[in-house]
Formats: sequence, structure tokens, C-alpha cells
Amino acid sequence: MNSFHIYSFPNAKNVVVCGDIHGEFNAVIYKLCVQYQMTDTVLIIAGDCGFGFDKPGYYDNVYNRNSSRLSKSNNWVVMVRGNHDNPAYFQEERIHHERFRCIPDYSVLQACGHNILCVGGAVSIDRDYRKKYDSRHLRSDVASYWADEMPVYNEEALNDISKDLQIDTVITHTAPSFCELISKDGLTEWATLDPYIPSDCAKERETMDKIYNHLKLARHPVSHWYYGHFHQTWNSEIDGVLFSMLDIMEFKEIR
Repeated sequence: MNSFHIYSFPNAKNVVVCGDIHGEFNAVIYKLCVQYQMTDTVLIIAGDCGFGFDKPGYYDNVYNRNSSRLSKSNNWVVMVRGNHDNPAYFQEERIHHERFRCIPDYSVLQACGHNILCVGGAVSIDRDYRKKYDSRHLRSDVASYWADEMPVYNEEALNDISKDLQIDTVITHTAPSFCELISKDGLTEWATLDPYIPSDCAKERETMDKIYNHLKLARHPVSHWYYGHFHQTWNSEIDGVLFSMLDIMEFKEIR
């Protein structure tokens, strides 16, 4: 059994990456299908989708409300986990409709000639606040913080992928340490509440470094790497790879 998942979209003609949406499912589908009038498109949301803040049935209702619009436009929405997502929705593929689905870490999407590696997770710098909020609002089926939010370096999955596929595009929620945001100034205030924030954020970025180095050593032809998390826009070519940070609800087409 493979340690990774493959999802193929043979009928897609376009692939677009989107930054964080923070629960704005209806808005992002409207933007895709109506505002931009895209068709035959796979939209990949690079984390912080918003799964786990509402009861499970809410997300199925979102799909039911939008399924006709997605079908008529021949579009698909694929979601990678962020730190503001319940990891179980992705690991267990709790949302797995044909045109609206969560995917596990180390999934590979095949569309428009691309092999796209997707790896989620990051650190919630506001986790102290979120933990306290959850402790005051004890609920079994919803929350705002999940302890297993960090990205995981899965060497076995990367080795298995390397045996079968050549990855040309990577989509993660956070980014390698040499990409923006590099400044740690924004962590100072949060570190007064949670002194482990700086070291955990460093570990988060180191995990991305390991993934990057593994792909490089395995000679994968990676040319593009997309991520969200930081709520800003930034693009730069580093050692032959174009890294793109996407702002909230920002679309960028994979070419």
C-alpha cells in the first residue's frame, strides 16, 4: 500500500492555487465560477480552509449548496490542511465529494501535465488564545485549535513518490525558512503568552526545508512552490524555483 495518495483530473484544462479562505467556502466558489467565470478548473486551496470550526454537517451543506454551480462549470475544489483546520478532516478524508474534497498530506494531484505535491500544516501563533477559548466552550464536535497542527516530514512518502513520479509543483501551507516571511518581529507579542512559539515556528519552517532538500536531492524537476499562511503576496525565484506566497483568497494559475 502506498504511503501517499494520487488524485487525477484528466478533464481539467486549468489548475489554480488559492491562499487561505478561513471558512469563506461560498465566496471562493462564487469567485471561481461566477466572478472569474472559470471552467474546467481545479482550484487548490493552500490551507486554512476552515474545517472543524462548525459541525460536520455544515460542510456537506456547503457542498450541496454549490454542487450544481461546480458541476455546470466543470470545476473542482481541492483543499490542503492549514493550522486553522482540524487535521482529521484531511487524514480521514471526511469531505470527499467528487468536486469538493479534503486531501491528506503527501497527496499528489495530477492535472494538466503537472504532478503536484501537497503538504499541509503550520503553527498557530495565536494558539494560547485559541486553547483558552476552547476550554471555555467545551464542545465535542467543533474547536478552534488542534494540537497536531504542525507539518510532518514523511520521508517514507517522499521516497515512495520518488519511485513512481516526478514532482514539478509543490503546494504547502507554510514555506521553507529561506522564503518570506523571514522576519520574526511579528512573533514577539505572541511569545509573551507562549514562550515556545518562536522555536516551534522555526521547527515548522525546518520541516519545509527538509521536504525541499529531499526533492532536490531526488532530482525532482520542481519549478514552482506555492503557499499561503502569511496573508501577504510575495514572489521570488530561488535556485531555479519560483516561490509564490498567496494572500487571503488570492488566485494564481499554475502554468
